[in-house]
Amino acid sequence: MKSRLLSLIIYLVASVAGAACFLYPFFTPPAPDGARASQQAAIHTPLFFTLVLCLCLIVLLYEIQGRSMDARLIALLGMLIAINAVLRFIEVSIPGPGGFSPIFLLIILTGYVFGGRFGFLMGALTMLVSALITGGVGPWLPGQMFAAGWVGSSATLCRGIARRFNLEGKPWEHLILMAFGAAWGLLYGAILNLWFWPFVAGPTSQSWSPGITFGDTLRHYGLFYLVTSLAWDLCCSLGNVVLIAVLGSPTLRILRRFEQRFFFDYLPLPAGE
Repeated sequence: MKSRLLSLIIYLVASVAGAACFLYPFFTPPAPDGARASQQAAIHTPLFFTLVLCLCLIVLLYEIQGRSMDARLIALLGMLIAINAVLRFIEVSIPGPGGFSPIFLLIILTGYVFGGRFGFLMGALTMLVSALITGGVGPWLPGQMFAAGWVGSSATLCRGIARRFNLEGKPWEHLILMAFGAAWGLLYGAILNLWFWPFVAGPTSQSWSPGITFGDTLRHYGLFYLVTSLAWDLCCSLGNVVLIAVLGSPTLRILRRFEQRFFFDYLPLPAGE
C-alpha cells in the first residue's frame, strides 16, 4: 500500500513539474524593458525544462526499478517502446500527412489496459528513445515527453468509463477510444505549442506579452492555434481515429492476453491438498 501511494506521489510530482515547465513563462511579471525580459525568459525556459526533465527521469527510473512494477511489465514496456521507436523512425523517414503519427496507438491502448503509470512511462520514454534514434533531441523534447506521458496516463479514464457501463469488448469501447484519440490528437499539439508560443514575435492578436489578462491570453492563443496548427493537428486526430478503428481490436486482444498472464492470481489450495 505504501509503495503504491509513493508511486502515485512520484507521478503526480512529475506531472506537476511538467505543467510548471509549460506555464512558467506566463507567470513572468511585466518589465519596463519587455524585449530584454522576453529574451531572458526564452533562454531560461529551455534550461528550466532540461533541469526538470533530468529530475523527473531520475525519479521515474527509480520508480521503474522499485517493487511497484513487476519485472515482466518492465520487459513488456521495453518491447513496446522499441516498437514505437521504430514506428517513429519510419514516420520521420516517410512523413505522413500533417501531424499524423502511428505512435499514439500503443501509447493510448497500453495506458487503457495496464493503467496510468504504465501509460505515462510508455508515452514519455517512447519520445525519449525515439528522439535518440531519429536525432530529434532539442529543447522541445521535454515537452513532448510530458505531453505523450499525459496521453498514456489519461487513457485509464476510458477504462473506468468502459467498466462503469460494462462496455469492455463491445463496439462502444472502440468508439470511446476513438473519441479519446481524436481529442488528444488536437490537445497534444495545443500543449506542445506552449513551449515556444510565449516567445514568438508575430501579430499582436496572436502573440503573448507579460501583463496581458488571462482572457486575452486565451483569445490570442486560440487565434494563433487556429491559423498555424489546427489543420496539422487534425491529421494527427484523424490518424488516431483510423488506427484505433483498424488496429484497436487485435491490439487490445494481444495486450489483454499479456495482462491476464501478468496479473492472474492463483487461489490457495485448501489445507491438506
